[in-house]
Amino acid sequence: MATIAALIGTALVVGMPPAPAHAAPQHLLVAADEPSTFDPGSIVSDYNFFNPDAMTEDEIQTFLEERSCVRTDASPCAWEYRETTTDEPVQQLGHCDAYLGAPNEKASRIIAKVAEACTISPRVLLVLLQKEQSLLTRPTESGYLRATGYACPDTADCNTEYFGFFNQVYNAAWQFRQYTQEPDRAYQRGPVNVGFNPNAECGDSTVDIQNQATANLYNYTPYQPNAAAVANVGDTGDGCSTYGNLNFWAFYEQWFGDPTAMPYPAVLGECLNYPSGQTCRTPELLPAL
Repeated sequence: MATIAALIGTALVVGMPPAPAHAAPQHLLVAADEPSTFDPGSIVSDYNFFNPDAMTEDEIQTFLEERSCVRTDASPCAWEYRETTTDEPVQQLGHCDAYLGAPNEKASRIIAKVAEACTISPRVLLVLLQKEQSLLTRPTESGYLRATGYACPDTADCNTEYFGFFNQVYNAAWQFRQYTQEPDRAYQRGPVNVGFNPNAECGDSTVDIQNQATANLYNYTPYQPNAAAVANVGDTGDGCSTYGNLNFWAFYEQWFGDPTAMPYPAVLGECLNYPSGQTCRTPELLPAL
C-alpha cells in the first residue's frame, strides 16, 4: 500500500475549561500490510488502551530508535528528544497520579511516566504522537509544540498555553482519563451518530460504540472514516474522508498487533475495566468539567 505525505489534522480536547473535541481531516500515513476489517464501534479494546505496563521505558526508547526518522528542520528525532518537565499534582480517585518533574528527561521517559501516572498505555501515546504530528518519523519544531493535538481546534489556532511535548502528552493522557471518569458525553458506549467530516453535508451514520476506549477516541477526534477511506486504507479516499481514527487503528495494528485484542481483561482490576461504566468514580471530588 502506498505511503503518502500527510496533512495531519489536530484534535481539540478539553482541558479546563470544557469545549467540544474534534480533529481536522487527515490523510492516512501508513497502514498494516494485511489489515483486519476496521470496525468503527470497536477501534481499540479497553485492555490495550488502559494498560500502562504495555511497554517499559527501555522498550519505548528502543521502539523510537527503530523508527525511520527523517528530519525536515533542526528538530531532533524522538529517540534523542529531551525536555525539562514540571510537577503535576495527584488528581482524584481513578484519575491521574502525581507526575514528578525532572530536568532533561528523554521522550521515552516522559511517555512512560505519563502512562503510569494516568493509567494510559504508552502504545496509545506513541500512536497518538504519530497520527497527530508524525513525530516518530518526521519530527518538526511545530510538531513538538503540538505533539498530541491537544487544544488545537479545527476552527481556531491552537491554544499556546498547552504547547510543548510534555505539556501535550500529559494533557492528552489527562483528558483520556477525564473522559473515562465522566463518560456522559457526546460519544459514549451505545448507538451514537458519528459524522464523517466537519462538513455536515458529508453526513453521518450510527455507530454502536462498544467500549470506553473507543468512546474516548471519538470524544478526542469525533469523526469516523467513510466508506471511501476504509476501502483505500493507506491511500486517499474522497472529499468527505477523514482519517484520524482510521490512522489510530492502522498504526496500532502495524506496530503492536490487533488493537481490539483483549487477552487478559480481568488483569486491570475493577477500576480499570469498563463493561458497565466507571465503578470508582467519586463525583463530589472530581474537578469541574
